[in-house]
Amino acid sequence: MKDTTLAAALAGFSFMLTVIWGAPLLRILRHFKIGKLIRVEEPGMHMVKMGTPTMGGVMVIAPVLLLTVLLNAAALIGFKLSGRSVFVPLATMVAFGILGAIDDWEGIRGKRKGDGLSIRVKFLLQWILAGIIAWALKYLLDVPGMFIPGVPVEVEFGWWYVPIAAFIIVAMSNAINFTDGLDGLAGIISATIFATYGIIALMQGQAFLAKFSFTMVGALFGFLWFNAHPAQLFMGDTGSLSLGATIAVVALMTGQWAILPLIAIVPVAEAMSVTIQILYFKATKGRRFFKMAPIHLHFELLGWSETQIVQRFWLIGLLAALIGVGLAMV
Repeated sequence: MKDTTLAAALAGFSFMLTVIWGAPLLRILRHFKIGKLIRVEEPGMHMVKMGTPTMGGVMVIAPVLLLTVLLNAAALIGFKLSGRSVFVPLATMVAFGILGAIDDWEGIRGKRKGDGLSIRVKFLLQWILAGIIAWALKYLLDVPGMFIPGVPVEVEFGWWYVPIAAFIIVAMSNAINFTDGLDGLAGIISATIFATYGIIALMQGQAFLAKFSFTMVGALFGFLWFNAHPAQLFMGDTGSLSLGATIAVVALMTGQWAILPLIAIVPVAEAMSVTIQILYFKATKGRRFFKMAPIHLHFELLGWSETQIVQRFWLIGLLAALIGVGLAMV
């Protein structure tokens, strides 16, 4: 009960910190004209978003980093409020946030203005970071292998765990990146996933991980304060790459990553829609399976409003998350 209360309190503190410093951050981004560039192939209604401040992932990363470091510093004077194990998801958040920030900056002010880092370079850097993190999970933290609902034994993978975990980290990082395209969508979906794994961590006695997860939830709610439609701020790759990788690490640390495709059903569907679109386009020499990918753009072109898509996708994500919690208890 004490851990649950503290986790909820951390979510509240994180939310307040994010909202408080959000306005000054917005002024800074506007002053330096760090604004979103809209690609010509995007739906025409997106042109109104041109110039909206981006790189807003910093708004989430900063308060989570501050609170987590302070809680661990408290341990030095006898207050055991957090644990060293959270430094791996924390480092993941920061490392992928830096990669995303470089990508955002390159796309706004760099030589590849409008495009950001090349896909090959970004993908390679993601794999390098993911490989290091996966190795740390396996050989430094000795996290559990994989728990399958209804199966009483833990599934072990040996050294294969490292490439499998690295793939999950890269895949989820890009999945959230594909999800980030409508006001509030990536933020509310990510917050739901973190809350779900926070609950699972509490049920499994991983109090430190639960506290970190709910700190993320609070920061994301604070971000959504500014990102709700019509958005004053976008998270950019600074936020989306960071959030996706961190979600994967939290799932891996609980051992409940077999149900991650269910709990993260919306990002997984977004990523799969892009894959299907590319493969179908190549196989049919130019035809499209969806009107546009990722799939939220398909529904937008069908006539759904931005708020309808976000609300309906979130309802699906919330239902999937509830089922996921139930399966984790089996």
